[in-house]
Amino acid sequence: MYGIGVPEILVIAVILLLIFGAKRLPGIGEGLGKTVKEFRNIKKEMSGNKKKEEKKEIKDGEASTSESSGAGADLAGAIQNRLTKKVTDTVMAQVPGIKQAKQLKDKADKIKKFVS
Repeated sequence: MYGIGVPEILVIAVILLLIFGAKRLPGIGEGLGKTVKEFRNIKKEMSGNKKKEEKKEIKDGEASTSESSGAGADLAGAIQNRLTKKVTDTVMAQVPGIKQAKQLKDKADKIKKFVS
């Protein structure tokens, strides 16, 4: 019903070309490719961790529901932290002055922690 065919892809490509221009499209494509690659890596890590957990539970002979949900929450938190760090690093690399502002904030937090 909502399939995307060749004509739709061509229309989207023309719109992107008009909006961003020919010079910026390779950079956008590269960034999109890196993002897709990172999501695939995260998916592999998640499935690998699940398989390891299942093997461990089978080996131990205990398949507790509460432990599984807790491990899933820990994994989700780890993935969220990793994505947050990636986005922060990307923004710091692209926006001028943000790195210095973060360093100043970190120093201020250390001083605040030392004083209190």
